[in-house]
Amino acid sequence: MRILVTNDDGIHSPGLWALEEIAKALSDDVWVVAPETDQSGASHSLTVNDPLRLRQVGERHYAVRGTPTDCVIMGMRQILDSDPDLILSGINRGHNLADDVTYSGTVAGAMEGTILGVRSIAFSQSYSHAQGTEPPYETSIAHGPGLVRRILEMDLPADVLININVPDVAPDAVAGVKVTTQGRRDQALLNVEERHDGRGNPYYWIGFQRRKFAYVEGTDLEAVRDGFISVTPLRLDLTALRVLDDMKSALNSQ
Repeated sequence: MRILVTNDDGIHSPGLWALEEIAKALSDDVWVVAPETDQSGASHSLTVNDPLRLRQVGERHYAVRGTPTDCVIMGMRQILDSDPDLILSGINRGHNLADDVTYSGTVAGAMEGTILGVRSIAFSQSYSHAQGTEPPYETSIAHGPGLVRRILEMDLPADVLININVPDVAPDAVAGVKVTTQGRRDQALLNVEERHDGRGNPYYWIGFQRRKFAYVEGTDLEAVRDGFISVTPLRLDLTALRVLDDMKSALNSQ
């Protein structure tokens, strides 16, 4: 089995090394193609107005000066001589839950692989974000290979990618695995902070606020909070089927 590994935290991210360990537990044909620099929040963006620079950093290891989407395309269309059987994206430094998936370059790497016809899985490791703390990647490494094997045994639709979020606990403290729906936070977490440079000119940082919100049963948010590994199947088709018939009645030409 040929595996292509990518991420959005960059070619030197410890999470990428951790995901490569998971991949090597599954196969000896593992290729790494990741962004040259941190692309967190890049979502499913594609570089079309600038050239892509490719740099080989080791055997079967390549850095692309671009987004996770660029990396998957470069891996499949330029670097590999045949398509991979599996694409793994991550392990993201921090979870990608609920609304996060719309911003996430990690999820976008798996999304692009799915568009190109390859079974794709996004991995994220939750952690506290407290100063001086690091994500417990060892938890993902311990549980990842077995979980991926079980997913690969399933007959999933071609337009489905898998979003895995691992809780911020030690490997032996994981409560289990839960298949979940994508949650929704009930308050906007993004805010803009104004600062000033040495000359008094303003500049701005977009950041996340820490707020409490309701945990809905069966969602990825609830599962990770309770110490479970969350496995969420996501679809490429974003059509809002619940309103489709009403809109047809209201807008279709008679």
